[in-house]
Amino acid sequence: MGTVPLLTDETAAPEARAVFDDIRAKRRTDYVNNFWRALANDPPLLQATWDRLQQVMAPGALDPLVKEMVYIAVSVANGCSYCIHSHTAAARAKGMTPEMHAELLAVVGMAAQTNALVHALQVEVDARFKA
Repeated sequence: MGTVPLLTDETAAPEARAVFDDIRAKRRTDYVNNFWRALANDPPLLQATWDRLQQVMAPGALDPLVKEMVYIAVSVANGCSYCIHSHTAAARAKGMTPEMHAELLAVVGMAAQTNALVHALQVEVDARFKA
């Protein structure tokens, strides 16, 4: 159970409803997911988060699918079930195949294992790896 109510269009402030409308328009959907509905309890935070997300996830040097896959990897590392599910769905919609997903999770698992070993052993960083 969440710590704040999920606001509907009827219960959200006008500022939050405007963000909901922008989400619907830009995503070409009638659906506003629970993350945004929870953030609607703080309309300035909702607006700031929506604005920043659009900037970060826009096509750039990394294509949108790669960005979604990075989001999945970070969400796995942080243990965020909601983000794992929502960004896996977004990555699939952008073309992630089951094979790509399996390979991504294999890399995430390998990184977690080697990160844990390096941390446990307190291995010093090689001089040539430092910028």
